Amino acid sequence: MRRLLFATTALLMAAPALAQNRFEASLAGHAILPAFTMALPPADAPRDALLAGKFAGSGNTRTDQPGSIPGTTGPASAGRPTGISLPFIGQPVQGFSGIKPVAGQPGSYWVLSDNGFGNKRNSPDAMLMLHRIRPDWRSGQIALEETIFLSDPDRRVPFRIAYEGSERRYLTGGDFDIESIQPTGDGFWLGDEFGPFLIKVDMEGRVRQVVDTTIDGRPIRSPDNPALQVPATAFESQRSGGFEGMAQSPDGSRLYALLEKPLLANGQPEGRFLRIAEFDTARGAWTGRVLRYRPEEGTTAIGDFNMIDDRRALIIERDDGEGDPSLACASGANPPGCFANPARLKRIYILDLGAVDEQGFVKKLGYIDLMAIRDPEGLARTQGDRGQGEPRDRFTFPFFTIENVAVVDGEHIIVGNDNNLPFSAGRHLTRADDNEMILLRVPELLRAR
Repeated sequence: MRRLLFATTALLMAAPALAQNRFEASLAGHAILPAFTMALPPADAPRDALLAGKFAGSGNTRTDQPGSIPGTTGPASAGRPTGISLPFIGQPVQGFSGIKPVAGQPGSYWVLSDNGFGNKRNSPDAMLMLHRIRPDWRSGQIALEETIFLSDPDRRVPFRIAYEGSERRYLTGGDFDIESIQPTGDGFWLGDEFGPFLIKVDMEGRVRQVVDTTIDGRPIRSPDNPALQVPATAFESQRSGGFEGMAQSPDGSRLYALLEKPLLANGQPEGRFLRIAEFDTARGAWTGRVLRYRPEEGTTAIGDFNMIDDRRALIIERDDGEGDPSLACASGANPPGCFANPARLKRIYILDLGAVDEQGFVKKLGYIDLMAIRDPEGLARTQGDRGQGEPRDRFTFPFFTIENVAVVDGEHIIVGNDNNLPFSAGRHLTRADDNEMILLRVPELLRAR
């Protein structure tokens, strides 16, 4: 979900780049789910869920008039209108923040809609959902095949939820911020940022287990963890620094949960690295093994994290910019006619979890640049707003948040954005981003060792 990560920006820009092997990526398909795609809540959900985004305005005060809160990309000085306003009638199918192929259904993928509108305070009426989608690379459309609403009818969640008094106890962005997904034979493991927690749900989205995070033998909590009292001073995980990415071993026995921001020690980031904690799915417990991941210079956040095989994985690194650099604001120019902070670093790295140095850092093998994708066949459905004279065979993925990557086959990967409806406009200057999926041909990346 769209958030400015000021706490770690300087930290992650402090060291030299770590992986210089760049591989080429070619566009093999492009499909789009329109930004304004809504789902009706289940019939047994509270009536409150029929109108989502009531608390997303100034001060998180209630606004019951549909479409009365204009969507913008940020503060007035650099913000641009996106053309879509809150609250929404229905639940927005947006914010895809994790992807995984559906077993036995080639071409279909599980994705999840994350917290809702960006934080715990403004999202208590945003229902948490998983979706089964199918991109059609020929038509350029994305079919929404199934939606699963998360719930807690058996009261497995150990704290009060937003819809506590209801029978089905549907979960919302006021309860969890789910950011990563790994299917199992009987449901899904989900990574959360508020706890941070690991959450096990069944195929109907019902919570079976909520797991606290433990690293180096101590509990790890964020400021949004419900166990902390206000004012919360004793926390180790930064806000929005939980499990943004979570990989799973091919045999399903291990999860590798990646924290989005460095842990805190005495109130300060412990170092210029992120933690990867190993979880035993059979025991439902942390193993105690922790790896370290060092982002590149200019990276302010990571996105999705998925295995290729039993030791290699893909991970997204990105900056906080959005929009094509060819329309960067010149001196004296201001939005909405240009991008004040255009996208610069949007990459997918390949790493080797089996190659770890004496300090516990995993080895990075190289990357592809999502701002320099080759498109010799002209497969892009849209180039968006770009400067005049830009080459037609260069395609970019200039979104603020890119949070979906998975292997399709031996030569291709699928990549998708989180469109942060209605707060992101990276493809066009003044139009809310759609949910876009791209199929990339990257044989050299997938062969790297």
